[in-house]
Amino acid sequence: MKVLMTCLLSTLSLGLLGALGQVIVHDIIPTFYAEEGMSHSDGTKEEGTPPAPAADEGRGDLFSDAPVTEATSEAKSLLENDRFVWTLRWTHIHLFGMSTIFILLGAVTVFLDMGSRAKGWLIALPFVGVVVDIAAMWLKAFVSPVFFWLHIPGGGLFAGIFVVVFFRAMGEMWARPLPREGMRS
Repeated sequence: MKVLMTCLLSTLSLGLLGALGQVIVHDIIPTFYAEEGMSHSDGTKEEGTPPAPAADEGRGDLFSDAPVTEATSEAKSLLENDRFVWTLRWTHIHLFGMSTIFILLGAVTVFLDMGSRAKGWLIALPFVGVVVDIAAMWLKAFVSPVFFWLHIPGGGLFAGIFVVVFFRAMGEMWARPLPREGMRS
């Protein structure tokens, strides 16, 4: 069981580190350093890049001088709106994927040597973080780019809980001395 939990936590760690790299490359760098987002030299947009906001929307960061205004869109149906389709596609994938990760993490948390109240918080809070993170995607797409900043508490919450559970579980599994057979406590 220790080997299984170690492999599970290690694999999830690698996946979450990859996700952090993707956030840095696709979200943070374009928000703060790129004027028009990530694109290839031939002018085509990279897969996974959201449709560009209207020119008058600004970048959405706190350092932009551009005023945040409501987007004016043509009278397209919601299902034909590129931004809606992109947001729906990426948020449902993230919601299912991240929930699955935290179901597995919750299963590890159940075995930790701590009180049931603490375990309950460690199980529930990552799901709250995921909901905040998903809400940020919808809010920045349809309300204001400033909601980009909600990714920090959302992602920080589930990342922080993952780190706590990872190190607590690894410590309990591998750092504690094993009880010796035949000895009484």
